[in-house]
Amino acid sequence: MDMEQLMPHIEAVIFASDHPVTPSEILDIMRQALEAVIEPERISVCLNAIAEKYEADFYPFQLVESGGGYQFLTKKAFHKTVSQLSAEKHIKKLSTAAMETLSIIAYKQPVTKGEIEYIRGVSVDYSIQKLLEKELIVISGRNEEAIGKPLVYSTSKSFMDYLGINSPSDLPQLKDLTDVDIISPTSAAQAVPDDAKMIVNEYGMLKKAS
Repeated sequence: MDMEQLMPHIEAVIFASDHPVTPSEILDIMRQALEAVIEPERISVCLNAIAEKYEADFYPFQLVESGGGYQFLTKKAFHKTVSQLSAEKHIKKLSTAAMETLSIIAYKQPVTKGEIEYIRGVSVDYSIQKLLEKELIVISGRNEEAIGKPLVYSTSKSFMDYLGINSPSDLPQLKDLTDVDIISPTSAAQAVPDDAKMIVNEYGMLKKAS
């Protein structure tokens, strides 16, 4: 099967998936579905070709690598339009306390509850519970060096998927807090999403207050 025949199958898988699909997942699916021997390199070539294809202005969406895999995301110019379909995103439903807690975790991870409470100055039990329920954070282990070996928290894959980033290092840096006139884009490589900017602002204000 040549690349032109393989590409539509890969596009269909990425389009139908509810999460970013990794190249290894795509390879396994293609081999099973097409019952053919497919080299990993061909998947990479096809992904690059698909990405280039959808960069054309004709398409309102593009192929983006985020959250550890690939997904189709709306281009920045159309974000405001499609956001009307889902104006109530779960991250925007968070209380101020939960957003402050999430901001600290995002920039200090892995971090213990005690460390978060030291920064905020109040109990964060309820906020952490809500963030865990919304799958925005995860328990990523224990601090073996601290007394009692407390649990440590980190942001989740869902959190990174939502912001369109691959790792916490892709979050905007605090030094980049400026008046940037943007609409929340879909690619961290292009600009800073509004929600990520919100998180930076939350943490920046907390840092100034501490």
